Amino acid sequence: MPHVLITGANRGLGLEFARQYTEAGWDVVATARQSSLELEALEVRVETLDMQDLDAVERFGDRLDRLDLLIANAGTYGPREVTTADEAREWAETFVTNTIAPFLLAQSVLPLVEASSGKLIAISTKMGSIEDNTSGGFIAYRSSKAALNAAWRNLAIEARNRGVAAAVLHPGWVQTRMGGASAPLEPEESVAGMRKVIEGISLEQSGDFFSYDGTTVPW
Repeated sequence: MPHVLITGANRGLGLEFARQYTEAGWDVVATARQSSLELEALEVRVETLDMQDLDAVERFGDRLDRLDLLIANAGTYGPREVTTADEAREWAETFVTNTIAPFLLAQSVLPLVEASSGKLIAISTKMGSIEDNTSGGFIAYRSSKAALNAAWRNLAIEARNRGVAAAVLHPGWVQTRMGGASAPLEPEESVAGMRKVIEGISLEQSGDFFSYDGTTVPW
């Protein structure tokens, strides 16, 4: 039975990842700051993890015996604009949740994933694509996800030498709390697409940026 670790699994895309991998027969470890009734109903292993707690993130690999796949899904929007010192501090916290903690978590579990020749996946967004940014706005979210892309590309170089593929995925515009009700994609379709992409990622594609439909996203 393959093992997957999913962060931010109490709702939205993380919850749907947990549901679909459970139905596919995977052993699922789901993390969140606080669990939810929906997550508990899946009867997966739920672990409390606050991505702002970097000490806990660093040690998280010690909680696991084996791992085939990491899906670093937890994220936050942060402030939409930064014009005050308080907003700047929120921006810094956004970087911890969206960039630093996922990278640190990947380092923590890398030996386990190496042992299974598995994969390290981060959920990013086209809003983190510098080339795709023509509208501006959402500075904290955009910049932290662009930094996540860069960090994961760096991780991929190291991981590839250890037989581990690493990639970032754009889930599309999805009907979640972050995406809003007017988004064209439902979580089921987005996650099903991303699972197919994840399954097909090879070492030769390690370090790339893919959309949920398998197309390549520009950096």
